[in-house]
Amino acid sequence: MVQNSSMKPVIIPVFLSYAECRHQCLFCSLKATAAGGPEPASLRGFVETSLQQIPSRHRGRQKQVAFYGGSFTAMDQEDQIAYLSEVQPFLAAGRIDSIRISTRPDALSEEILSILEDYGVRTVEIGVQSMIDDVLILSNRGHSAADAVSAITRLKQRNFEVGIQLMIGLPGDSLERFLRTLDLLVPLRPDFLRIHPTLVLRGAPLETLWRSGQYSPLSLDEAVQWLKRGLLVLEKASVPVARIGLQASRELEAHLVAGPYHPSLNQLVRSAIALDMASRLLHLCGEKSHARFFCHPKEMSTVRGQRNINLLKLKDRFHINDIFLSAREDVPRECLVLQTSDREHATHRRDLYDGLH
Repeated sequence: MVQNSSMKPVIIPVFLSYAECRHQCLFCSLKATAAGGPEPASLRGFVETSLQQIPSRHRGRQKQVAFYGGSFTAMDQEDQIAYLSEVQPFLAAGRIDSIRISTRPDALSEEILSILEDYGVRTVEIGVQSMIDDVLILSNRGHSAADAVSAITRLKQRNFEVGIQLMIGLPGDSLERFLRTLDLLVPLRPDFLRIHPTLVLRGAPLETLWRSGQYSPLSLDEAVQWLKRGLLVLEKASVPVARIGLQASRELEAHLVAGPYHPSLNQLVRSAIALDMASRLLHLCGEKSHARFFCHPKEMSTVRGQRNINLLKLKDRFHINDIFLSAREDVPRECLVLQTSDREHATHRRDLYDGLH
């Protein structure tokens, strides 16, 4: 399940420099990710301007100031408090509802958690990346899976909203290790996850390994298949996924060297799930010469796939001459109907859960 956008708070993003990171991880390019955000002294004016620019249709939603970039709690405490203090007048006036930060799992001491509580931080996103220690070591993360378990557990005990950031395709990673990572995280009950493939960025240490042939990124198809499996596992466990893939930006695209980047990666993953649903129906019903499918009107493009790729794959896979896809309002979202000569057969994406590990 991907989070419903109507339930999300309006985010006022504050992008900070990556200068406070304790490690330069193998995959990180400071040039591609550094943003040079506002200093504490100018933050209040930035938030005020951002509030005034929120469209009227969204002003009834909760509003959250979010500090992105680097590891917020790895900064000096004085700097953390300086930034958080500038948001306090907005919290007191009810114009901002809460604060969000992103950080490392090994930068969350009990003292830091108390500071975050005192200054109105509600959401903490942790860059876990993997729960396999070998993968973390090869990626120069500088923390262990045990650090992630400790951080998540203690945050949940204090009633923070906890988000987890994961990467797939890091050095030493595999589909089995990615699924093992999910198996270890699900019992910890994070409030949401973000997952994106590893990309080779210009200036990152990983670029040197890639150019020397010591690292091969996932192909786009491999990334889609991994993410498809992962999304279904998380849906089955009722763990929301806030985002699949990185936010498209000029900086990212300018520094991209290799890897499975696509600006609509989430759509590709959802289309891959729809292809599995259609294949399941055809296997069950044995249709051969032609097939007529129905889906919800808002899911036509997802079921077809980009450039009708799903329909073409189904024709080739099942040796079908003609496939027809039509929209019907009575077909629920995430459902697919196959009409045969004597009846209609339906499947829901949750029917795919049975094939999971």
